[in-house]
Amino acid sequence: MNLLYWLDPWEPSPTVVIAIGVAAILFARGKRHARVSPARQISFWFGLGALYVALHTRLDYFFEHEFFMHRAQHLVLHHLGPFFIALAYPGAALRAGIPFAWRQRFVRPALAARPVRIALDVVMHPVVAVTLFVGLIYFWLLSPIHLIAMLDWRLYRVMNWSMVIDGLLFWWLVLDPRPAPPARLAPGKRVLVVIAAIPPQIILGAFIFFTPRELYPVYSICGRAFVWLSPMRDQQIGGLLLWIPGSMMSVIGALLALRHWMRLSARGRLKRERPARAPRNASGAAQHG
Repeated sequence: MNLLYWLDPWEPSPTVVIAIGVAAILFARGKRHARVSPARQISFWFGLGALYVALHTRLDYFFEHEFFMHRAQHLVLHHLGPFFIALAYPGAALRAGIPFAWRQRFVRPALAARPVRIALDVVMHPVVAVTLFVGLIYFWLLSPIHLIAMLDWRLYRVMNWSMVIDGLLFWWLVLDPRPAPPARLAPGKRVLVVIAAIPPQIILGAFIFFTPRELYPVYSICGRAFVWLSPMRDQQIGGLLLWIPGSMMSVIGALLALRHWMRLSARGRLKRERPARAPRNASGAAQHG
């Protein structure tokens, strides 16, 4: 078996090819006009490549037939891939990659539309962002929901894409290096948002690890890729992947958000509150006194 064998998709998906291809083309075009450092370029291509590998290679067979491999897939889709894409802060390059006429005619009116602005305001609200980020993990790991999602290929793809989109929104919000505004959240709130996502992941990962019964029998029903691995051991490894690497990614995100906060503070780019003025009559009395 060579590399081409593993890159061959287990279940071909035009949606994945188009989405990844469009993002790659726009970034490749736009980076020639926008300032994108080599480190940011590496971060973007690594994140985009990680999403492709997790969505459209032969590894998908193992993601469908072992619980711990499924958790590894979602670790990439929800954490690793979106994290590195957001870390590259590719917005300017992606915009520059769109032809100017298209930006004027389609992109700007779409982003300025009231329903789009309301939807972004809702999903980018800090409470909603944390709830969605953690809630999607819990939702897709509910035993009845997980069973249906792994048996229905349409719901399986919805599950995977929901993790990708939510991961991109969350990490884009948290790793934004700009002050607020134009960023949606102040730097201190970004740190709190990502910290708030850590305990629920630890709790769920620990619950899956320590549960003495099989929570996800669908893998035994459909046949396991690794017959030498017992169902309980498979489940424990999956719980550990959520518990430790998943939580550590959030810790790293919190540290990077804190770094942005300190950098903006050192450069004097944080919004400062104006000192309250003393009442005019009081200042006048002080002068005449």
